[in-house]
Amino acid sequence: MEETTRHPLALARLARGMTNKELVSGIHAAAARRGLRSGTDEARVRKWQRGVEPSEESQIYIAEALGWPADIVRPGDWPNWLPLTADGVIRLGPHSSVSALREALRTAMDRRTFFSISGAALSALAADWAAGPATALAQAHNGKPIGEDFVAFLENTTRQLAGHATEQHQHTATLMDAHLSTVTELLEHGRYTPGIGQRLHTLAASLSQTVAWHRFDLGRHTHASQNWIAALHNAHAAGDHDMGAGLLSDLAYQAAWRNDHTTAASILNHALTRAQNPAARCLLQLRLARTLAVRGGRGERRSVLRALTAAEQHLSDASADRPAWCAWVSEADLAVDSGQALLDLGDISHAHQLISEGERLLPPARDKTRGVFLAYRAASHLDLKEPELAAAAATESLLLARRIGAPRCVQLVDDLLPRFQHYQDAQGVPELLQLAAA
Repeated sequence: MEETTRHPLALARLARGMTNKELVSGIHAAAARRGLRSGTDEARVRKWQRGVEPSEESQIYIAEALGWPADIVRPGDWPNWLPLTADGVIRLGPHSSVSALREALRTAMDRRTFFSISGAALSALAADWAAGPATALAQAHNGKPIGEDFVAFLENTTRQLAGHATEQHQHTATLMDAHLSTVTELLEHGRYTPGIGQRLHTLAASLSQTVAWHRFDLGRHTHASQNWIAALHNAHAAGDHDMGAGLLSDLAYQAAWRNDHTTAASILNHALTRAQNPAARCLLQLRLARTLAVRGGRGERRSVLRALTAAEQHLSDASADRPAWCAWVSEADLAVDSGQALLDLGDISHAHQLISEGERLLPPARDKTRGVFLAYRAASHLDLKEPELAAAAATESLLLARRIGAPRCVQLVDDLLPRFQHYQDAQGVPELLQLAAA
């Protein structure tokens, strides 16, 4: 019975709140709309949920019965094309880690996005994570045994792929996807010890997080969300609270980027309940300060300053022993994010000073972050009514972003362009506008 209810068709049906009988009725209705009849009954649905593959025609009827358009069907990829959730969020549970990975892989295959994940669904997921203990690792007992050497190979190559510069992501993305698909197969079908299982879940979380950032940088937000959610499930399965908090922080960053600061603040507050590492807590507090400053402006001044003070203290407490996903957090990030928060509070002069200081402190290897920081500096120059300096910073940011292939940085500069229209005669502004239009 358990295997039947874990089949993707059963999961998709349950996500829609449908019984087998209701699914059969939906299939009959889909056939009737075409002037045809379907012989599907509940017994046949149960066979499909035990592994029997439906015909292409039946798969189309199944999609429509579940409320999805027929062109979502990929007949040769049954049952992997099936959405496993109605709202885009797989709930945390003892067997949820592989389902969440499958949902992320399915979404990546489907270039059309039929829904966006709501802030309420993400906040509920964060609340579930904050409230419950780590799920016991689910150990597979069938399939071929997985050796430690092979897992070490996957771990090493993943680190090497993730370590490449931003401009190489266009070449590494397919390899990262392939690694993630391989780890998903191992978790679902392999035979492994609890120790190997924990390493596989941790690796799946790390891979999903990296893939999510690649998708986010390209503006593919639903795909990014699904990978962050899958990473959260696997960090949860591995019992890694700090990594789980970091993944929630990434989802909050995305929500803030899309101007949903209420969701961002909710997620970050849940994440802070379980994060332990000082560097992790520093990053969470910085992002909370930023989103509170935008959401409430001067009305949130005390909360913003409290979060910035906490971030500064956490960074001073942080040692070299940090999770890999926040090892980069530095004085440069503290200065720039503090400056951005103060900018939103109206403290323009101090904000500009901090942003400029943070940019100087940034190590050369972090080119993408430098592009973001330059865009922030351009905005602060505009607030100070210094269009010449703003144009110089924005131009440098745009050229850097185009060179390394960072669309998100380009978007930051594009968002500033309307503010330059008032300074058409200022030095560097016509050249910036011409460059942006090219």
